[in-house]
Amino acid sequence: MQTNFTSEQLNDPDVKEAERILRRCVHCGFCTATCPTYVVLGDERDSPRGRIYAIKDMLEKGLDAKPEVSKHIDRCLSCFSCMTTCPSGVDYMHLVEVARKHIEKTGHRSLKDRLIRRALTEIVPYPRRFRWMLRVAPLGRRMAPTLRALKFPELAAMAELAPLNGVHSGRFKGPGTASPTGVRTGRVIMLAGCAQQVLRPEINDATIRLFARGGVDVVVSAGAGCCGALSQHIGYEDKAIAAAKVNVDAWSKEIAKGGIDAIIINTSGCGTTVKDYGHLLKHEPDYAERAKTISSLAKDVTEFLDQYDIGAPKRWSSLKVAYHAACSLQHGQRVTAPPKALLKKAGFTVLDVPEAHLCCGSAGIYNIVQPEIASALRDRKAANIKSLKPDVVAAGNIGCITQLATALEIPVVHTIELLDWAHGGPVPPGIEHLEKYSTDVPQPKHSVEDYIGA
Repeated sequence: MQTNFTSEQLNDPDVKEAERILRRCVHCGFCTATCPTYVVLGDERDSPRGRIYAIKDMLEKGLDAKPEVSKHIDRCLSCFSCMTTCPSGVDYMHLVEVARKHIEKTGHRSLKDRLIRRALTEIVPYPRRFRWMLRVAPLGRRMAPTLRALKFPELAAMAELAPLNGVHSGRFKGPGTASPTGVRTGRVIMLAGCAQQVLRPEINDATIRLFARGGVDVVVSAGAGCCGALSQHIGYEDKAIAAAKVNVDAWSKEIAKGGIDAIIINTSGCGTTVKDYGHLLKHEPDYAERAKTISSLAKDVTEFLDQYDIGAPKRWSSLKVAYHAACSLQHGQRVTAPPKALLKKAGFTVLDVPEAHLCCGSAGIYNIVQPEIASALRDRKAANIKSLKPDVVAAGNIGCITQLATALEIPVVHTIELLDWAHGGPVPPGIEHLEKYSTDVPQPKHSVEDYIGA
């Protein structure tokens, strides 16, 4: 794509990066076929190609973000399916981040829109605040129809996403180190997360148990918190950078002690962001190099376990598992095979969901700020899952789990919860009724006396 930026404009690092990305686009349109919003809405302006043209025009002409332009960029899920499809390697992820930053600086959002976005970034990344909000969610759920009638669909969507069984704390409180009782074979840092530890703390518990059985120390660093993904997706880059710096500082102290094999992340949306810290902090002199180190160590939990021997399963089940590939995992991180391979190795029958490349509509807070499109995508995904008649759905991202659970009677759990169960952990919440279909696997005997029956 030909660009016409002036030399003065190119002095702006954001514009310079945008120009580099724009010049790779060849207008082929392959991206439109796999873009969820284009598939649902059929509007070229809601396709990656359409947004690229709009971003180019806005930046080249130095225009403030007009509501009509902002609307179509806001509708982007940041699923990055277009990047998987693109034959030219257009770095759409970082281009749309430049656009969102520009929109927040120059756009003219309504007061309601600004308040909702600000409230989300001030509540969801902070577990105590988020937990309090969810405690009053049942009242909001009952008021959802009224909220929609009053033109507050975002608040209605937020209330309906709250878990029906309330909130509770997990077993591991952190910060600290969860150590195995046997021989130590490794040491990892785990991102405890923000929303996930409130919505489903069992995911972190399952992760720690599974690693402990494999002899791996799991460190939850003091001071580490939200990865910054939520703020980044909204366009609040300063807040995203601040969150990233906090984590880089916290994890760097642990890394300096030596012996860290990886930074384990069990929420794929967070994983995509942490793996991008090197880019996010590239203009921060005191953080750039350390951020690169952090990004190089970041691994999705299944990505790490796929290369690590966690032993044979202790419980065997042939349950049919519909594996939902979270966009942030399959497109953002290009991790596709490990989750399914681990589930198969653990004895589950893994089913591929039709149209697996399409987003479920969660996309961070997208299902709150764009509830109509998100609901259409959720229902489409749910229909594809139901067609498989699975016993359970597995996913690697808390946002997807929460989103799909609102449209399915089939239980939705995290991949790591199923793996933990297969390797001796408790049955994941929500699938207790399926425990009767599992059987214990005879374990090998480890001593001569055992073998001779002494």
